[in-house]
Amino acid sequence: MANISTYPLGTPASSDLIPGTQKYTDANGETKNLTKNFTVSQLAAFANSYDLGYTVYTALVNQDGTADPTQTILQNTTGQTLTWARTSAGLYTVTSGAALFTADKTIVFFESNHIFTQLNWTRTSTTVITVNTNEEDDRISNAPFEVRIYS
Repeated sequence: MANISTYPLGTPASSDLIPGTQKYTDANGETKNLTKNFTVSQLAAFANSYDLGYTVYTALVNQDGTADPTQTILQNTTGQTLTWARTSAGLYTVTSGAALFTADKTIVFFESNHIFTQLNWTRTSTTVITVNTNEEDDRISNAPFEVRIYS
């Protein structure tokens, strides 16, 4: 038998196969272990769908001058598209196309890379979160932003 620790390291592609054991209960009620192949993308989708008790939207956010903030989405399990807009100096909104931000079940983690910037957020409605950077633009630079909506 091959020594698995001697296999070289590789970089997985979404269609690569990983062997695993799938539990199966037969007609007699006996649990059987079936050896099957799973794709990397199947395992990734399963990991993202695993019920953590919340859905999450995580992004890196930038804002320059008087422009709307831009986002690099790292993960979004909410099923909705979130859109950023600038409403005035240092005041921004994150809007969902559907009621998403449940009262008493929504929390935001946001951090600025500017040392003297205080950030605060408010759940304005079931579709809008408002972010304030003390009425100053240019204070959000590659800033981590995460919304968790608990079930």
